[in-house]
This record gives sequence, structure tokens and C-alpha cells, in this order.
Amino acid sequence: MEKGLLYICPTPIGNLEDITLRTLKVLEEVDLVAAEDTRRTLKLLNHYNIKKPLTSYHEHNKKTKGQILVEKLKEGAKIALVTDAGMPGISDPGEDIIKLCIEENIDIIALPGATAFTLALVLSGLKTDKFVFEGFLPSKNRDRIKELERLKGEERTIILYEAPHRMEALLQDILTILGNRNISISRELTKIHEETFRGTVSEAIDWFKDTGPKGEFVIVLEGGAAPDEDPYKDISVKEHLKKYIEEGMSKKDAVRRVAEERNMPKNKVYKESLDI
Repeated sequence: MEKGLLYICPTPIGNLEDITLRTLKVLEEVDLVAAEDTRRTLKLLNHYNIKKPLTSYHEHNKKTKGQILVEKLKEGAKIALVTDAGMPGISDPGEDIIKLCIEENIDIIALPGATAFTLALVLSGLKTDKFVFEGFLPSKNRDRIKELERLKGEERTIILYEAPHRMEALLQDILTILGNRNISISRELTKIHEETFRGTVSEAIDWFKDTGPKGEFVIVLEGGAAPDEDPYKDISVKEHLKKYIEEGMSKKDAVRRVAEERNMPKNKVYKESLDI
């Protein structure tokens, strides 16, 4: 039996012309198209006069449908995976079926195409040589703040996605936790009303109040300053260990944590712990 094949097919994020000839050829040749939103994908296929069976594969059915699709692939089917827009597997459930296929030794081919965050990064005017993609931060305020605290020392350019109704809260949290650094915000990329704001975080808050919550947003944020070379230079290894032990941490865990934080060999930290 001929082996099945999963094609990862990026689709336009707005402008329907932003699709490659190769992707169109694959969509014409596969046995089935698995789509996050079949109605949206049907419009794309109809635009290019492609007639193929469609099945839904999204966040709410990914466990059951993923197994069904894998079985079809095992039987020799060729399936195209598409998301609502952009590259499947980036901030969508495509990641899960890709892992399933890898576990089952099913061949996967990823095609090049539109991805919103790369467009926004290039448009930002911020450093592009090193960057980190964080996608959507948690919707709960406490969890979002925790993630932003983690990014305080991040020197690389930071890329985030956000829904319009959470933008104002996110920008306020960025200002409070990461400071008034440079930021670029792009929305409606490749569409008629494409727009990119560039300025500081506080200026972005004012801009957002004026423009309102319309469209999907990609936020590109300037990386923070390099952290202190040795943030623990004013505290000895022994004092560092005592701090964690007094907070209730076991000696073993304290040794591991201090070794990680000070970038020291664990055996050296362990020696300092012997008489504590």
C-alpha cells in the first residue's frame, strides 16, 4: 500500500492572491482538505475553482478528528491541512496532528507561504536578527502578568498575537511591567485596511483608544536591556542557599536552583551547603 502524506498548506491571511502556485497544485491533487473552518476554506477553493472534499479539524475536535485523519493517512490518503489563515501549526491545533503524524511515522511536507508574524516583524523597523515568538499570552490577567514578568530580561525582539478585545489590557500591562519601550503594532495585514503603528507603548495606548478594537493584531516589542552580568554579586552562595531553605525549599532543590541561577557547577554549590 502506498504511504499517505500530510501536506501543511499555508493559506492567505487576507489577500487571496497570496497563495503559491505549488500550494494550489497540492490542493488540486490531494484526496481531502482538513480545514479549521470549512466555510472559509470553501471560499478559497471556489475562488480557484478547486473541487475537493472538506472536513473540519479545529481546537474543539482535534483529538477525535486527529485520530480519524491519521487512520486515513495510514491507509494511503493524501491530506492537505489548512488553517483559517496563514501557516498551520502556528498558534492553532495543526501542531497536534503534526505531532501525531511524527509519532506514527507518517510523511509530512510543509509548503512555504504567508505567516503574519514575519510580515509584522519586517514592517516594525525593530531588530530582526534575533527574535522570539510568544504568540497569544494567557487571557487571565494574573497569568498574563506572570508571562510578561518572565519576558522582562528578554533581549531579543518579542512578537505577540492578540485579539482586539484584549489589546487595551495587554498594552497597559506591557507599560507597567516592561516599561515604555518601542513597539510596533500591525493589523489587517495584506487586507485593504492594513495598518502598522510604530512608537512607544504609551503612544500605542493612545493610538489604540483612537482607532478602536478592529482586526487581529500582531505586536512587535523591542527587547529589554541586557541583564546585570551577575545579579547575585552582593550575596554569597551560602546566603543564597539559606534564603531558599528558609523559604521552605529542600536543600537538594535549593542547591539545584542556586546552581542554575548562578550558572555554577552543582557540586560546588553542594559543598557550600554542607554546613547549613
